[in-house]
Amino acid sequence: MSAALEQAALELRPMVVADIDEVYALEKSVFPHPWSRGNFVDSLASGYDAWVLREPDEGALAGYFLLMHAVDEAHLLDVAVSAGRQGRGLGRYLLDRIAARAREKGMGSILLEVRPSNARALQVYERYGYTQIGRRKGYYPAHEGQREDAIVMRFAL
Repeated sequence: MSAALEQAALELRPMVVADIDEVYALEKSVFPHPWSRGNFVDSLASGYDAWVLREPDEGALAGYFLLMHAVDEAHLLDVAVSAGRQGRGLGRYLLDRIAARAREKGMGSILLEVRPSNARALQVYERYGYTQIGRRKGYYPAHEGQREDAIVMRFAL
């Protein structure tokens, strides 16, 4: 199925508490150091801009994102596409929706952090137009009690 046809067959809608278990399962399936279930619960309780991408009528979860708005800048907290749907343009589709949501809220840019070891995500973000603006030392937990830096990226709207 082409990326355009697949995107047309999916629905983007606000994330609700009933989505959390499935979102958490997807998170654990694609990230070596996933968010906790509590991170998703807290994000919804805080009113963050959270969305799920699903097949119609509560079908399979294809992806999701969580965005925090602060003054004039959005912070992309988490975004993922299910492993079986990666490489089909859905990441770019979600980045388009993220940018649209940020613009709707009057944001001037979007910030995110990404692990240097996440080469695929770095490539997606750079191709989309995000630029590296800094590094946070020891930001992420890593294997065996180690820490990993975060590359800070910005996308101007």
